[in-house]
Amino acid sequence: MKIIIVILKRIILSVLILYGYNLIATKFNLVIPINLITISSVGILGFPILFVFVLLKVLLF
Repeated sequence: MKIIIVILKRIILSVLILYGYNLIATKFNLVIPINLITISSVGILGFPILFVFVLLKVLLF
C-alpha cells in the first residue's frame, strides 16, 4: 500500500511540473505535451529530464 501511495505522488507531481512548465512555455512556443511517456519519464527520472525534453524540442522542431 505504501508503494502505491509513493507512485501516485510521483505521478501527480510529474503532471503538476509539466503543467506548470507549459503555462510558462506557451509564451515561447516550447510546449511539451502531457501524455503517458512524458509523465512516466518525469516521474522516473525526475526534474532534469524536463530540460532534455526542452532541448529536444528546440533542436528537432
